[in-house]
Amino acid sequence: DVTEIEEKEAQAKQEEQIIKEQELSNLLHEKRYLKALGLAISLDRPHTVLMVVKAILKETDGRKHLEENIVRLRKDQKEAVLTFLVTWNTNSRNCHEAQAVIETLLKHEAPDSLLQYSGIKSAVESLLPYT
Repeated sequence: DVTEIEEKEAQAKQEEQIIKEQELSNLLHEKRYLKALGLAISLDRPHTVLMVVKAILKETDGRKHLEENIVRLRKDQKEAVLTFLVTWNTNSRNCHEAQAVIETLLKHEAPDSLLQYSGIKSAVESLLPYT
């Protein structure tokens, strides 16, 4: 019977999730946006990533800070943000944040580099009607 082992594993995963969410909350409160972005992306939370982007843009020189943070993300994190912003761009409430991130990616990534992103073709096809 492995029920007890499975229950302990599920409880451990739940506790780890709660700890990460608390850490994310603390990072946002401390305005440590790069770590907050990385953690939200690793948790696969598009809405939380959007909230971090909105918080960055509300700061003085928000666009500049957004660029600094997006540029410092790893390639896999940028790919995840790209998939998230496709959805954000379809909603008029979130399209400005999506466009700010798109602008940063297009400005700081070489076209050849962007072509290496997984899902770039479908992302561009999805972005075109709304952009």
